[in-house]
Amino acid sequence: MTGPLGYVETQRVVLASPDDPLQLRGGGRLDHVEVAYETYGELSPERDNAVFVCHALTGDAHAAGLHVGAKKRGWWDNLIGHGKPVDTDRFFVISPNLLGGCSGTTGPLSTDPATGAPYCLDFPMLHMTDLVAVHRRLAAHLGVERLYAAVGGSLGGMQVLQWAIDDPDAIDRAVLVAASSRLTPENIAFSTVGREAIMSDPDFCGGRYVEQGVFPWRGQKVARMMAHITYVSAQSMETKFGHRRRSHGDDWTLGPDFEVEHYLQHQGQVFLDRFDALSYLYLTRLLDYFDPFGDPGTADALRRTSTRFQLTSFDSDWRFDSAQSAALAGQLEALGVEVDCAELTSPFGHDSFLLEPHGYHDRIADFLA
Repeated sequence: MTGPLGYVETQRVVLASPDDPLQLRGGGRLDHVEVAYETYGELSPERDNAVFVCHALTGDAHAAGLHVGAKKRGWWDNLIGHGKPVDTDRFFVISPNLLGGCSGTTGPLSTDPATGAPYCLDFPMLHMTDLVAVHRRLAAHLGVERLYAAVGGSLGGMQVLQWAIDDPDAIDRAVLVAASSRLTPENIAFSTVGREAIMSDPDFCGGRYVEQGVFPWRGQKVARMMAHITYVSAQSMETKFGHRRRSHGDDWTLGPDFEVEHYLQHQGQVFLDRFDALSYLYLTRLLDYFDPFGDPGTADALRRTSTRFQLTSFDSDWRFDSAQSAALAGQLEALGVEVDCAELTSPFGHDSFLLEPHGYHDRIADFLA
């Protein structure tokens, strides 16, 4: 049978406690970490068919299937399911919301056990290895010692790379799509402007807006509108919107008029309903600092790994362009790591990793075969 999954449920588990806290790379610790996650398929008796899915910046645990009463399917439903590249008839698929998120996993809006109030900006700064440490605890909780594969796009791919560094024997196949081993200055610049928009919003309230009953919606909306421009390509924007307007003739206005403006307004507005500003600040900053090949232990770890890597980039993705994937491939190959690297043609820009450009799903299916 080939097709989508049916109804699925998000589960929750506590993976850190005062007796077993999560020690963070930056020196802090979390005495309580709760994780929201979903699983699809069945774990084999040998426990050797687990595929771990790592989501991108604004994703969540709901990667596939349908929640009861909902209309929108999981964000990677075109990739995960019966007979699909991540085949739930073969694999036990694990998909959590990452640490620092706002969709069920501990993050800045979670309650600080020490104060009984939300952490807000008292939440500790995170490193990519902290996200992976929680993933590893979840895998162990589910009885998985070694992954058949770990799959991630964008920030998700960077989590997979960090996992192979932190535990060189844990992953057989690593699938990284539209990812990078270090952000370009341009990427950091875009994130900086987005954070500035949020933190300059009069309702940011020093990060404690939730206690004031307000939300920095103006800043977060602008941050999302700007970021969304970087996720699509000039070609896709031209095809979808062109120079079309909603008004006619000389009916000029300073408000939204062009179709592309209305589209960005919509993207900014719907983002307010599903994501928190503090998580956006923390996770974009984590991306800025990601530089695993700048760590002295990375080379030795990767020289020991048995993980095989597949890197995929898209020719219209200018946010994480193919040069970044090629650079990562070169870094891995120089350490003796087996790498399959390819650029695919796609009109969709960075969002290609969420869609189905020609050859993309076949490429992943072949690697997981």
